[in-house]
Amino acid sequence: MTVGTKTDAAAARAPLFAVPDVEMIRRTDGTLLLRSKAPLPPHPRSLGVDLCRWADVAPERPFLAERQGEGWRKVSYGEALAAARAIGQGLLARGLSAERPVLILAENGVDHALLMLAGYLVGVPVVPVSTAYSKLSRDYMKLKGVVALVEPGLVYVDDATLHGPALAALPLEGVEVVASAGGGARVTPFAALQAVTPGPEVAAAFAAVGPETVAKILFTSGSTGLPKGVCNTHGMLAANQSMLSACWPFLRDRPPVIVDWLPWNHTFGGNHNFNMVLRHGGTLWIDDGKPAPPLIGRTVANLRKVSPTVYFNVPRGYAMLLDVLEADRAFAETFFRDLAFLFYAGAALPQVLWERLEQVSRAVRGAALPIVSSWGLTETAPLATAVHFRIERAGNIGVPAPGCEVKLVPDAGKLEIRVRGPHVTPGYWRAPEKTAQAFDDEGFYRTGDAVRLADPENAAAGLLFDGRIGENFKLLSGTWVTVGELRVAAIAALAPVAEDIVVTGHDRDEAGALVFPNLAACRRLTGLGADVPVAEVLAATPVREAVAAGLARLNKAASGTSGRIGRALLLAEPPSPDGNEVTDKGYLNQRAILARRADLVARLYADPADPAAVFPA
Repeated sequence: MTVGTKTDAAAARAPLFAVPDVEMIRRTDGTLLLRSKAPLPPHPRSLGVDLCRWADVAPERPFLAERQGEGWRKVSYGEALAAARAIGQGLLARGLSAERPVLILAENGVDHALLMLAGYLVGVPVVPVSTAYSKLSRDYMKLKGVVALVEPGLVYVDDATLHGPALAALPLEGVEVVASAGGGARVTPFAALQAVTPGPEVAAAFAAVGPETVAKILFTSGSTGLPKGVCNTHGMLAANQSMLSACWPFLRDRPPVIVDWLPWNHTFGGNHNFNMVLRHGGTLWIDDGKPAPPLIGRTVANLRKVSPTVYFNVPRGYAMLLDVLEADRAFAETFFRDLAFLFYAGAALPQVLWERLEQVSRAVRGAALPIVSSWGLTETAPLATAVHFRIERAGNIGVPAPGCEVKLVPDAGKLEIRVRGPHVTPGYWRAPEKTAQAFDDEGFYRTGDAVRLADPENAAAGLLFDGRIGENFKLLSGTWVTVGELRVAAIAALAPVAEDIVVTGHDRDEAGALVFPNLAACRRLTGLGADVPVAEVLAATPVREAVAAGLARLNKAASGTSGRIGRALLLAEPPSPDGNEVTDKGYLNQRAILARRADLVARLYADPADPAAVFPA
């Protein structure tokens, strides 16, 4: 049976989007100040208040569900609160506190969620860490750095056997390890953590949790060095959900149903999506798939069973999902049946994907479904700007949400966007110097991202993402290359061969591209099977000709040298997590890739030309 929601008459009348009303102030130095004229709605003192409210109002309503064999393990709001109270008692009994957090090394799952909710209730910060630091790493350096900085009082893993090598390598002397599966005599079963009766200490701890209490610590990938721990307080996370609700008012009348894979160690999945469900009394079906060839089938299988009301993904995820949506009408009808809109973030959505999404939704629904986005960072909880109006193409990141102020500061020919508001982090965990450097003299967080006005005379038309200030570079001619724009245009021009692109050319005569190929598309193009080595596939004439033709198309449409790519190199090695080349949501770390693969950049610009380089046709 397909699971979904019924839209009653009241929900059908609820507006999808709030009408944007933005104030813009121009300063004489070229700085722009933007803020919403709409007030920030009230928000609770802590995330635990949201859990208690829905456990009281709708205790039987499904809150969380995860795959269990061919069925689902489901937890209602009432059950989630009871479990969180019991686990909270276990945490307090072990002496955990604001200074002795819980480190979580696990995929998304019900036990993970219940532990996180317990921390919210009793004021113990949770520290969800990327499982790639354990599963894909060889030296565990990032994980060791996180443990040394956090000094956790307890470590939770979903599978102690799977994470055994990492656990053995970590400095965990005297630290209890709790696991849902695997382990041995030295590992506490998760069931034991929950099998206690909550006492008055839980209520007292809950009453003491306030807006300044740290709810979680999230580690950013960073361009270089070890990740930084971003303090996420209850106040900033709760305020952020009020901002979201103000932009998308239909959420207040139609509790969201989402099917989501996005990892909870990242702000997109763990704050934006999880907390959206919690705030609005919705249901989160935990997707055990991912946008990768072995796992995309799980996502499709889950979406065949559950029709979401809002769908969130990154561009890579949409690219893989579209192949199935376009080929399977029944699946497309189930997927689009209850959707209010599609949402993308994490990286720029290539226009070719935007158009394919519109086309397939139009074929099923009779009209193109709205596609929206937002912008923010781990430090902003994450929502800062949001699209809550119809847009015609990718790139618009919306307007400041109610309660958020943004300052656009001229920098190297761009406008850096800075943020201030109750949703902004107070700083980095045990790093006062980094915290001080992160804010300007007016208290705005320095993001390093660039934007521009979609309409210079109308701030309500939204902002366009304009790349990272630190990623853009000059050619030898002095011409600035906007990496974000050129990357998106190049991916579209080289479709379907290019899965992603790193733009090169700092202090060179022309821009170039390191191309991470879509291997499935390349094999289809060449007719070569899965047993043929990757290097041979990439060297095949049809692939090289497709890249050369794509570069020619890109350059023909370019208005100047900053929009042209003169050469490309196809990469056989995928992005490396150990090398900090890719984040958990699939976004490439341009600076890290260029540094780690400097030898390939040199090959790309070699004179005479390297035989592997591809030039426009």
